[in-house]
Amino acid sequence: MAHWSDTLAVFDTETTGLDTRYARIVTCFLGIIGSDGEVQESHSWLANPGVAIPEQAAAVHGITTEIAQAKGRDASEVVSEIGETVAQYFAQGTPIVAYNAAYDFSILHHEMVRYGLEPLSDPRPIVDPLVIDRAVDTYRKGKRTLGMAAAHYLVALDDSHQADADAIAAGRVAQAILRTHGEALSGDAQWLHDQQIEWSKSWAENYQKFRRGSGDPGFVASGEWPVRR
Repeated sequence: MAHWSDTLAVFDTETTGLDTRYARIVTCFLGIIGSDGEVQESHSWLANPGVAIPEQAAAVHGITTEIAQAKGRDASEVVSEIGETVAQYFAQGTPIVAYNAAYDFSILHHEMVRYGLEPLSDPRPIVDPLVIDRAVDTYRKGKRTLGMAAAHYLVALDDSHQADADAIAAGRVAQAILRTHGEALSGDAQWLHDQQIEWSKSWAENYQKFRRGSGDPGFVASGEWPVRR
């Protein structure tokens, strides 16, 4: 029988920085993958973010300020198109996968506000392999980066930190997690979205407690998911 995860949208951004309130989108990929992880639809953007791209960020994704200025499109147009495409997928009932979704969807939210666009009020259903993997395989040792998760679930990841490669790999990791832990993840995409809200909050509370108990009394971990406003 067909499973709801046989068709997934996949989403990733590469940006100017890590602070979701101020970072700007530089590149973005949105697409659709099928049941075997094959790409069925793809949309890519390169924006001129209107600010200098820090060297640290350019070293990660390869887009310098000069490249963005020469080849990137107006940021407000890019952000508008991304928001419209995301909204269209949700309107079609297609779940959107984003690894560490609270980053990408928060970036999109603040970018839309920045350009006077109406942000998505309740984007759903979202599938976040990072949040799900932490919940279903809590005690696995090692980091939970996309690269580590891809290796664990035997998903190929070439060209890491390129929006298209990361988005597609995240979608395939999500499908692998759902196959591996199907009994624990037997609900539909809306059910899973609601579970992730609680799982993210619980993980943040536990991680904050751990860090404070390890000599960092002021450490704060946000469990707000999928948008940190």
